[in-house]
Amino acid sequence: MRRPTSPTKTLIALSCAAAFGGFAATAMRDGVQTPAQAAPLASAATPATVAALPPQVNGQPLPSLAPMLARVTPAVVSVHTKQRIRVSPFADPFFRRMYPELTQERINESLGSGVIVDAQSGIVLTNHHVVEGADEVSVTLADGRTLKAEFVGSDPDTDIAVMKIPAQNLSAVPFADSGPLQVGDFVVAVGNPFGIGQTVTSGIVSAVGRSGLRGLGFQNFIQTDASINPGNSGGALVNLEGRLVGINTASFNPRGSAAGNIGLGFAIPVNLARDVMTQLVATGEVRRGTLGVESQLLDARIAQALGLGADVRGAVITRVYSNGAAQAAGLEVGDVIVEANGQRIDGPDALRNFEGLQGIGRPVRLAVLREGRPLTLTATLREQPRSTAGAEIDPRLTGATFTELPERFRQGGLTGVLVESVARGSRAARSGLQAGDVVVEATSGGFVDLAGFRANFTQAPPQLILRIVRGNRQGTLAMQ
Repeated sequence: MRRPTSPTKTLIALSCAAAFGGFAATAMRDGVQTPAQAAPLASAATPATVAALPPQVNGQPLPSLAPMLARVTPAVVSVHTKQRIRVSPFADPFFRRMYPELTQERINESLGSGVIVDAQSGIVLTNHHVVEGADEVSVTLADGRTLKAEFVGSDPDTDIAVMKIPAQNLSAVPFADSGPLQVGDFVVAVGNPFGIGQTVTSGIVSAVGRSGLRGLGFQNFIQTDASINPGNSGGALVNLEGRLVGINTASFNPRGSAAGNIGLGFAIPVNLARDVMTQLVATGEVRRGTLGVESQLLDARIAQALGLGADVRGAVITRVYSNGAAQAAGLEVGDVIVEANGQRIDGPDALRNFEGLQGIGRPVRLAVLREGRPLTLTATLREQPRSTAGAEIDPRLTGATFTELPERFRQGGLTGVLVESVARGSRAARSGLQAGDVVVEATSGGFVDLAGFRANFTQAPPQLILRIVRGNRQGTLAMQ
């Protein structure tokens, strides 16, 4: 690999901070070990006046969430993870191999939340980022029992993970339909923030269908002002009937988690979470549909060339893959997609986000502008390829496996394909390709995803050079 010529920008510019994942449990321990200083009483003889709500108003008892929460809280659990990490005092791999006895094992522990959704089978929903990379996962129930959890599967691009615990005297939260959820509906968040124990916060739905948050995967969030703090990830967002409407996943704060909650919390709609869970339980993986197109933003210059107004927003089709859903539906290069199933499409990111949330075989009604004229097309989504072996597309890539770039990378501004694995001693390995590399350009042609990468090899280039991102550096590799 040629020495990288310039550093790349940070792959993922996270402005979404804080409910992500667990956090170091020792941080909370250190915070509570300092004893609080008691304030002196002003006068022992002066009785304290305590303001309290009356038990009734106009003869009617005050409403309370307590009866509903008595049914919900037994099904919300704390998730404790352990990850073993080997740490060496040497940064250079040569010295790490020479002195393996100096490598030490360290255990990272973190806390999050989860929700029991099937008491008979012991199925628990949580966030992918809560259990990502964990070697051990245990679940503590509201009654104090701690049970070892079995990992069923997870989907990084929707941040959903499924676990299973022994089904003994469990309670579950019933599913609601998150589709009719409206701005202004009351919701309650239940989780284990900061590891202090089960905590309940309440608020309203601030927005639905929220997307465009950098650094996250496919997005269709419920936004709420119910406080969501570190450790709340994977917890329950319920309606006033005690039914699950969302899985808490993130809070937004430009100043980071230390600044506290500012009333911008996000949850994954339960309809999406349930669909992902069903696939993970059945097959251990999530299959997604795709139109089979590449697109770009409709800017003012392109809009003028296509005879469209400057206020028109959409995704301009730049490539239609053969044998794809878009080709079968009659979509053409130059068409501008402005809506999909009634949802506004402002550009290629919005189109990819829409596709990523759809299932295989699902019909999609597209509102299209073709040469300035409105047109409606219906496409039936086909399976999105998950990975491909390099040997299938070019002998020089033999030994490497390529997969779609995680959507959270794309939200950070990166496009291309991810090198999932490289076989030791293979042709690709001898050329310097490594697992974890992101291929962003190639002499075979331009591409933004795995389908485009594959399509470029119908005619193999005489010389194959890949531009890759490795860590925070960029460089090129000549594939032999």
